[in-house]
Amino acid sequence: MNGVTDDKPLSVPRDIDLHLDTSPITAVDALVLRYFLEYQWFVDFAVYATAVYVFTEGYSCVVEPQREMNLGVLWCLLTVFFSIKVFFMVMRHYFRSEEGGERSVCLTFAFFFLLLAMVALVIREHYLEFGLEPGLDSVSSNLESVLKPRGWDWTLPLAKLAFKLGLVALCSFLGACLTFPGLRLAQTHLDALRMTADRPLTQLGDIAERGWGVEAGTPRLCGDGRDLSDSAYNTARLWAVVGLCGLRLAATRLHLQAYLGLAERWVQQMRKEAGRIAAVEIQRKITRIYCYVPVVSLQYLGPIILTLHCTLLLKTLGHHSWGLYPEPSPVPVSVTVAPSHPGGEDGEDVRAAVEQITGVLGGILTPLFFRGLFAFLTWWVAVCQVVTSLFGLYFHQYLAVS
Repeated sequence: MNGVTDDKPLSVPRDIDLHLDTSPITAVDALVLRYFLEYQWFVDFAVYATAVYVFTEGYSCVVEPQREMNLGVLWCLLTVFFSIKVFFMVMRHYFRSEEGGERSVCLTFAFFFLLLAMVALVIREHYLEFGLEPGLDSVSSNLESVLKPRGWDWTLPLAKLAFKLGLVALCSFLGACLTFPGLRLAQTHLDALRMTADRPLTQLGDIAERGWGVEAGTPRLCGDGRDLSDSAYNTARLWAVVGLCGLRLAATRLHLQAYLGLAERWVQQMRKEAGRIAAVEIQRKITRIYCYVPVVSLQYLGPIILTLHCTLLLKTLGHHSWGLYPEPSPVPVSVTVAPSHPGGEDGEDVRAAVEQITGVLGGILTPLFFRGLFAFLTWWVAVCQVVTSLFGLYFHQYLAVS
C-alpha cells in the first residue's frame, strides 16, 4: 500500500525445505484449546470415580455391608452418563460443521447399528448368552406381583417391548457417537504401527488390543468355555476387559503422538507436489491439527472409560466376583407392598415411603437383569469400536490413498 511492500512472502514453493520442531504440550498451552476444559474435567471425574469404586470394593470386602448404599455404583453410573454426554457433545460438533459429509457418515452408521442391534436382540439366548432375556423375564415376574392386584398386568408385554425398543434406540445412538472415535482409532493405530516399526513388542500389544476387544466383551457362545464354571468364566471375562482397558490406557501417549505426527506427514506429502502454496495455509493446516488434540483425546479415552465402568457396574450390580476374596452371598429380595400406616409423624411416613419404594425397586431390578443389561452394553461398545475401526482401516489404507 502506497508503494510499501511486505517482505514476508505470501506464498512459498510446495517443495520448500520445511522442518517442524517438536516440543511437549503443557496444560498451560492447552488451556486455550477448545474442549480442553471438558476433557480435563471428564478425565478427572473418571479417575475419581474409579478410586471411589476401588475404595468401596475394599470397604465391602472388609465390612460386608448388607443394607448400605454402594457409592461406587453411583459414581460409575454418573461416569457412564457423562461418557455418553461427551460423545454427544463431540458428535454435535460434527453436525454443526458446514460440510455435510460428517453428518451423513454419522446418520449412515446410526442406521446400520440400528439394524445390527435389532439382529443381536432377535438372536436366541442359546447362541449368544447375554442373559438379557432371563433378566427381562425376572423383571416381568416381579412386576406381575405388583401390577396384578391393581389390574395392570396387561401392560407387562408392552413394557417389555418398550424396553427393547429403547435399548435398540440407545444402541443406535451409541453407534453413531462411536463412529468417528472408531475411525480416528484406525488412523492412529496405523500411524502408531509406523512409528514403532523398530519395537515389535509395542506393535504386538497394539494389535492385540484391537483383536481381543470383542472377545473380552463377547458373551459366552454356544458351547464356548463349557469346561469353566459360570462364575469362573464371568470372573475371567471381567479381568480380561479390565486388562484390555489398562492396555489401551497405556497406549494413550503413543496414539496421541501418532495423531500429532499427521502434521509432519502432511508436510512430507506437500513437498512431493508441484506449485506454490500460501504460507498462511501451511500455518492453518498445522494449527488445526494441534487445536484438535482435546477432541482426539476424548475420542480415544471416552470408549475406554465407558467400557471400564460398564464392566465395574456389571460386576457389582450383577453380583459377580473378582475371584480375589469370598463374595458375600446376596440377600434374596422379595417384592412386597407394605400396607399404609395411617397417622404417625411426617418423618416416619416419608421414611416408610422411601423404604417401600426402595424395596419394590430392589425386588424388580434384580441382579439377573443387571447382568444381562451391562453385559450387553459392554459387548455393544466393543462391537461399535471394532466395526468402525475396521471400516477406518479399510478407508485409510485403500480409499484415502486412491
